[in-house]
Amino acid sequence: MREKLRKLRLERGISQTFLSKALGYSYPSGYSNIEAGRNKLGYDQAVIIAKIFGVDVSDLEEEQLFFEKKLHDSCNKKLA
Repeated sequence: MREKLRKLRLERGISQTFLSKALGYSYPSGYSNIEAGRNKLGYDQAVIIAKIFGVDVSDLEEEQLFFEKKLHDSCNKKLA
């Protein structure tokens, strides 16, 4: 997933600082730690990043079932 995030970010000319701020981090290292693999990408963060990159959340995922389960759980909460 790290390689996908880096590739998409560089293709779109988006800085790590911009993504850090979009995700609510105070420092650029917030996002760079995700891209470097030091921190895991959460589902809510993936939704924000996917929107910025103009891709589907499933395009970011490493293990498809992880985000599918989160999406399913999220949809069920909204319907309840």
